Amino acid sequence: MLDALCKCCLVEEAEVMFKRVKSKIKPNSDTYNILFFGWCRVRNPTRGMCVLEDMIKMGHTPENFTYNTAIDTFCKAGMLTEAAELLEFMKTKGSTMSSPTAKTYAIMMVALVQNDRMNDCFKILADMIDSGCLPDVSTYKELIEGMCSCGKIEAAYKFLQEMGRTGYPPDIVTYNCFLKVLCDNKDSDEALKLYKKMIDVGCMPSVQTYNILILMFFRIGDPEGAFETWNEMDRRGCPRDTDTYCVMIEGLFGCSNTRDAMYLLEQVINRGMKLPYKKFDTFLMQLSAVGDLQAIHRLSEHMRKFYNPAMARRFALNQKRKSMSLRGK
Repeated sequence: MLDALCKCCLVEEAEVMFKRVKSKIKPNSDTYNILFFGWCRVRNPTRGMCVLEDMIKMGHTPENFTYNTAIDTFCKAGMLTEAAELLEFMKTKGSTMSSPTAKTYAIMMVALVQNDRMNDCFKILADMIDSGCLPDVSTYKELIEGMCSCGKIEAAYKFLQEMGRTGYPPDIVTYNCFLKVLCDNKDSDEALKLYKKMIDVGCMPSVQTYNILILMFFRIGDPEGAFETWNEMDRRGCPRDTDTYCVMIEGLFGCSNTRDAMYLLEQVINRGMKLPYKKFDTFLMQLSAVGDLQAIHRLSEHMRKFYNPAMARRFALNQKRKSMSLRGK
């Protein structure tokens, strides 16, 4: 009942009911968490903190997740001072279960960046490292996404530099996370700038780097950029994987470059590459729209090497029928 009221944002009513029955039914940590998250849901962190304090007084230890939610709520409500105080409380009075994690620090740092407090952000970063809580991939990802989402691209670059200066240089996974955010935002100029920076600092792009770039170029309607990236892989000696072919073929079909798409599909078949079944499905439908029965047959035969023959044959026959129907036969 308490949980239902809180989920409906009727937290005042939930608290009234809680006070009425707590003398008869002893509340546990789950009870306090429900109320706490209820106040967070309605963006009232002050009342939420009162619940948290009562919870501690009653001998219950809030878990790290509870504290992280509180800090996130404070930050979203613009109460950065209260968030910082709670973070300090976690460090000084929290138990092992509730000591700050990389996630906790990331929430705080993103909020500081969004409020143009870069110096404070770097202080938190230094404090994080000094406490022995080392940043992981998810930390980088959250920080970079948070910075980019509010247009703080330069702040993200500065963050990468600071990490290198403090002895924890970003690796290829971190750069790819940053690149993906830029590419998802279709910011090709910044994406290429980051790509060049990776090379300048000696962090060689991976096949995932190129796959992300190729996908971006097709999304922004620049197939020439996709081809240039494809050729760049040869120049850099980076072997293409299945995803590279899938992204390229799908992109070529999408921009009506059927000839090159079918050429790459032929390479896939000749090299004996196993594509995900959904991609086989997609490419067969594209070939069906083109009306190339021979290509449909070749691709379906290739599918049979990796998937249930009956399923592959049934799907290929369906595509042939559709193709003939489209051509009016």
